[in-house]
Amino acid sequence: MTTAISEIDPQELPKGVSLWQDAWHRLRRNKLAMIGACYLIAVIIMALLTPWIAPYAYDAQDLRLGATPPSAAHWLGTDLFGRDLLSRIMYGGRISLLVGFIATAVALVIGVTYGAIAGYVGGRVDAIMMRLVDILYALPFMIFIILLMVVFGRNLLLMFLAIGVVEWLTMARIVRGQVQSLRQQEFVEAAISIGLSPARIIWKHLIPNALGPVIVYTTLTIPSVMLLEAFLSFLGLGIQPPQSSWGLLISHGVETMEEYPWLLIFPGLALTMTLFALNFLGDGLRDALDPRVSKD
Repeated sequence: MTTAISEIDPQELPKGVSLWQDAWHRLRRNKLAMIGACYLIAVIIMALLTPWIAPYAYDAQDLRLGATPPSAAHWLGTDLFGRDLLSRIMYGGRISLLVGFIATAVALVIGVTYGAIAGYVGGRVDAIMMRLVDILYALPFMIFIILLMVVFGRNLLLMFLAIGVVEWLTMARIVRGQVQSLRQQEFVEAAISIGLSPARIIWKHLIPNALGPVIVYTTLTIPSVMLLEAFLSFLGLGIQPPQSSWGLLISHGVETMEEYPWLLIFPGLALTMTLFALNFLGDGLRDALDPRVSKD
């Protein structure tokens, strides 16, 4: 028996696969998720290169032209002020994506920190912190955001912060649950036994092991934030002209949809396709990172 074992070539042994490698293999097999990821990459690249590839400036007007349907000179037509709609959609995508990513990042930082502390400390501190979350859940956050915009002015940075501040509650609950399940694991007890501080245990050991659900929920929060920005712009409380976002373009398109339907159709398609792509990617990541899914 000893001789047989010693004759085994180590290179012939099956190589282990990490959680992230296994998740990547699962994700690649999900066609909708990969299509969504490729579309999002294309949209982000377009947004970054918009100042160089947009056919016109976002505020370039030609009042003599007015609202015209799609043509060779203006592929998606023009608006009431003769501004190129394709250029405004490209510039509007920059704003909408910026709102989505920055507001989600704010919610991510607050929610992950709050939830990790509550889950690790536990006891009365956890109960108090989560009761506060329950109270905040009961507040009408849309009214809260509108009041902030009215009192402090329609500032782009304020919109990022206001939306991010109201989107962290679910993230905190998710992270708290993950940390509570990890708190009794052996690696946490080992970290405590060697004298690591609670902050180091939370940031170096617990949060990295809870990243799976956090990543999934992040991809699902971005479309929620973008929809919220679109709703605020629709109410006239978001981005202000001459700047544009997809929500603001849709708002203007609704006002003239009967006479100039392309002013609503094309911005609506841009927002809808991006939201679908984000949701497809989020669903794919959820399936790829779910340890309950059996391996092929």
